[in-house]
Amino acid sequence: MVSLRRVRGEARAEWGSFLRKPAAVFFTFVFPAILVALFAAVVGAGGGFFEEPQGYYFAGYLAFVVLLTPLSRLSSTVARGRDSRRFEKLATTPLTRVEWLAAHVAVNGVLIFGASVLITVLLLTVGGASLSFTPASAVVTVAAVVVAVAGFCGLGVLIGAAVSSEDGAIAVSNGVGFPMLFLADTFVAPDALGAGAPVVEALPLTYFSRAVRAATFAREEAVTEPLVILAVFSAALFAAGAYALPWQD
Repeated sequence: MVSLRRVRGEARAEWGSFLRKPAAVFFTFVFPAILVALFAAVVGAGGGFFEEPQGYYFAGYLAFVVLLTPLSRLSSTVARGRDSRRFEKLATTPLTRVEWLAAHVAVNGVLIFGASVLITVLLLTVGGASLSFTPASAVVTVAAVVVAVAGFCGLGVLIGAAVSSEDGAIAVSNGVGFPMLFLADTFVAPDALGAGAPVVEALPLTYFSRAVRAATFAREEAVTEPLVILAVFSAALFAAGAYALPWQD
């Protein structure tokens, strides 16, 4: 049974670790803001792959932080913790694998929610995007973010547990994350990918993008189906990540 007290304790420790790293703060909040500003200029120019209105790409901007932040943070944390034998020490405490991962999902969820709010404000004010925000669409967007963060934290753990070093974990997480970011129906429509289009349907980030886009961009697209598929992907990744934690070597 999950103990909220143990989860809160691990979450506080992880939060303190985040605040002690200026580079982590920069890449969580400042770098996505720079991305929005640069990409808004490209979209504003029109042509090529980027012919849709600004609001269409809102899901892609959120996908950037929802995917890459958990992958890089969890993969490096697990690789570093394994090298320092921290997990062997944690295995002697009442804290369980599920509780450890839940605490890190909570911290990353708070960080990503803050970054998402910043992206939304920038896109509406600087990018001039038109988004269809209602209470229902806000609930769907928040739910999609929470569910996706849980899954990608699990994927980050899998990478960190499989790679032999912290530097290697970061490299692999970028190697997995960046291709997925641009293949998963975020910035480029599947039709433009030609033979690579079937890969899109196998990526969990695809369903995050579709759920958020259906909720916030005024088009008649289903919201429930991609959200359910995303939840299935995320549950599987979370469970696999918790199992893969190197609790006892």
